[in-house]
Amino acid sequence: MDFLRPATWEEALAAKAEHPSAVPIAGGTDVMVEINFGHRRPGVLLDLNRVGDLYAWEVGEETVRLGAAVPYARVIEALSGELPGLALAARTVGSPQIRNRGSVGGNLGAASPAGDSHPPLLAAGAEVEAVSVRGTRLIPVDEFYTGVKRNALAPDELIRAVHIARADGPQQFSKVGTRNAMVIAVCAFGLALHPATRTVRTGIGSAAPTPIRAAAAEEFLAAALEEEGLWEGAGVVPASVVGRFAELVAGCASPIDDVRGSAAYRRHALGVMARRTFGWAWEEFRGGERGVRCA
Repeated sequence: MDFLRPATWEEALAAKAEHPSAVPIAGGTDVMVEINFGHRRPGVLLDLNRVGDLYAWEVGEETVRLGAAVPYARVIEALSGELPGLALAARTVGSPQIRNRGSVGGNLGAASPAGDSHPPLLAAGAEVEAVSVRGTRLIPVDEFYTGVKRNALAPDELIRAVHIARADGPQQFSKVGTRNAMVIAVCAFGLALHPATRTVRTGIGSAAPTPIRAAAAEEFLAAALEEEGLWEGAGVVPASVVGRFAELVAGCASPIDDVRGSAAYRRHALGVMARRTFGWAWEEFRGGERGVRCA
């Protein structure tokens, strides 16, 4: 196994162009596990730890540009106000040691259906900044996941950053696991309310071959809130609306039976998480009033 250690971003891109099969490594929380268990044996490792640009972030008026190697711990500490959904998900990642090493860029590169950052990224409408010696392109996160642990990156591309819209409304995240920490999600759900555009976005993890949105559920809920005049008044949401939203979320998934849980359990859990996360988000939207009656 060859080990490449570029000192700059330009050197990293040149190395990736010369060795398209090279596996990038920064935190190593996914790659090293696969190597240590013999599940993967790359011919070339591309160590990005010395590339300082990847550890920086920039808060703009509308978006946050998050460097690919910014660890989850920094998202929690510095960006909970701008990216509340992602910060909530980051708090559930592994142990403090993992949160100090693991990053959103690494999670995206691994493209595991169970990755904790995927649901909030989908709910927020993120874009992945993919770069090669040929240039830069922004990939909508909805289009980034192409299969189980596969993504839309070209062989010579690296993830430089993720562009995430700053929250313009409440965001929530929930996941189910066998315990509260150090666990791979049985299933996960992210929700973001966007009052400015009167839209709802969601993200589902570990309940389909790739992370997905529950598009039918989003459209139903946004339309129901509009019809009831609730975007303006933030009143009580009928239990029938919340219940139907939960049903549609569960119906959008295509889970499987595996060692962590059955498909039926995952569908049930998604419905419960959809009701709960919407209840939490709507309570926040109403300014702390408890107004959601869940079925």
